[in-house]
Amino acid sequence: MNQNTLTKIIEEQTNRALWEVKNVIDCVSEELWNKKYCEMSCWKHIYHMLHSLDLWYINPRDKNFREPDIHEKDLNDLDIVSHKVVSRKEIESYFSCIETKIRAYISELTDEQLLEYPSECEYCKFTLILAQFRHLHSHMGMIMGFVINDTGLWPRVLGLENPFPDGQYDKYL
Repeated sequence: MNQNTLTKIIEEQTNRALWEVKNVIDCVSEELWNKKYCEMSCWKHIYHMLHSLDLWYINPRDKNFREPDIHEKDLNDLDIVSHKVVSRKEIESYFSCIETKIRAYISELTDEQLLEYPSECEYCKFTLILAQFRHLHSHMGMIMGFVINDTGLWPRVLGLENPFPDGQYDKYL
């Protein structure tokens, strides 16, 4: 792992986090996809987590931010029941778009830019990134708990030292 700059560390940890998000989504069975937790379907917990990552990792005040095609008012709000159902394919497609966007962003980010404020945003770039790690992993923990409770299996995580799996791998530990 390259630890020569803060942005290289952020890039590595973001790549690990994104891999873990994808793996956890893959661990959600079809039976669990629509199962309700705190009155919300599991997929809605996933959508909330992804939508926040999409909106807040780079700049939540970006006037050019575009909601995903699957979005409708309050779909990302875990306090409001939605009548729309989002499919696994739609979630996977949305995740792929977020992953591409974030990887492009962090590949261009420099240490000097971390303390800069995105346009019309009251938080510096470093604060936004750290806040999203906190938010992301709070929800990842909940979703992993849903999977563990439902299956008795623990979704695989990379931690700090485990290599990224190549090819076929067991998505559970």
